[in-house]
Amino acid sequence: MKHPIYLDYNATTAVDERVIKAMLPYFNAHYGNPSSITHAFGWDAVEAIKVATTQIKSLINCDEQELIYTSGATEAINLAIKGVWENYQFKGKHIITVKTEHKAVLDVCQSLERQGATITYLSVNSEGLINLDELKSVISDKTILVAVMYVNNETGVMQPIDEIAEIVHQHKSIFMCDATQAVGKISIDLSTDKIDLMCMSAHKMYGPKGIGALYVRRKKPRVVLAPQIHGGGHQRGLRSGTLNVPGIVGLGKACEIAKTEMDADKKRISALHNFFESSIATLNGVYINGSQSKRIYTTSNITLKGINSAKLISKIPQLAISMGSACSAANTSPSHVLKAMQLSDEDAFSTIRVSIGKHTTGEQIDEAIHSLSKQIKANSAS
Repeated sequence: MKHPIYLDYNATTAVDERVIKAMLPYFNAHYGNPSSITHAFGWDAVEAIKVATTQIKSLINCDEQELIYTSGATEAINLAIKGVWENYQFKGKHIITVKTEHKAVLDVCQSLERQGATITYLSVNSEGLINLDELKSVISDKTILVAVMYVNNETGVMQPIDEIAEIVHQHKSIFMCDATQAVGKISIDLSTDKIDLMCMSAHKMYGPKGIGALYVRRKKPRVVLAPQIHGGGHQRGLRSGTLNVPGIVGLGKACEIAKTEMDADKKRISALHNFFESSIATLNGVYINGSQSKRIYTTSNITLKGINSAKLISKIPQLAISMGSACSAANTSPSHVLKAMQLSDEDAFSTIRVSIGKHTTGEQIDEAIHSLSKQIKANSAS
């Protein structure tokens, strides 16, 4: 079977061959447990983790002691939010997030509501952006955490992270940022970006699935989390369990590659992205969702007025595209992100997400434009 053209990079990415090469020795040649500190097998594993940690901290400019390895962004999010909730109730029980956050954040917040937390869900405008004045009006000295994602996984909309951080810190609260769709695509410097907790995942940046990391700020402010996984005191007691050495090596190598190639990738992908959107937007009934100026260069969220997106996708099997978040693909409800942006149910069900990456070619974009245009025009004629 011939595989379709892959245009779903926000869901996951193919592991870079250089990442695979770096990982392979740690499955069978250097297979030691990094907690085994009495022999060379364990020492090799420890050294591999040190190298990977250096590669990661070089990409996001943080201290090595500020990284906690997890099974992915979802676990990192759970550790961050629940860890703050359990440790900072002496200050208050108020948490602020956004209606368009990833379900990993929203579901955790809903769980904490049942435990007594007060959650404020900020609204967004039709462009997907929060109103900073609304944040200022609801935050208080009882607010222990503000969780706002860097880049929305469905629309690519980028929130004003610096301005949000400034407001949060004026109230001596903690700012958490789900940067899963941002790390490796845009420059992040945690020495100047005032993010206190940041989540990332390797498989969104050409690394392996099953490995991610949580950045936890150690100074100004020092963030102290309550661990969520106990059993052995690994990673300074914050996340117990034998470390996934091959996965960590893969995450590190993916970060190293991103640091070297990100600018060139951004330039090439941006050109493809802009050409795709400008071509599709000329068709009748086609609307690009999300801010035009504050949106990442990889993601197009497109409403095709009057066309059911599920039926459309079934008619173009030559393209691998989605209706939204891969984590909500089985959900028959309209996208909570698009609903928050004031789209009707009908328009939300008429929306597709096209996300491109470093393996996307000009020929593939041409084919995508041709296939989508053909179906859109056929629907208009019927």
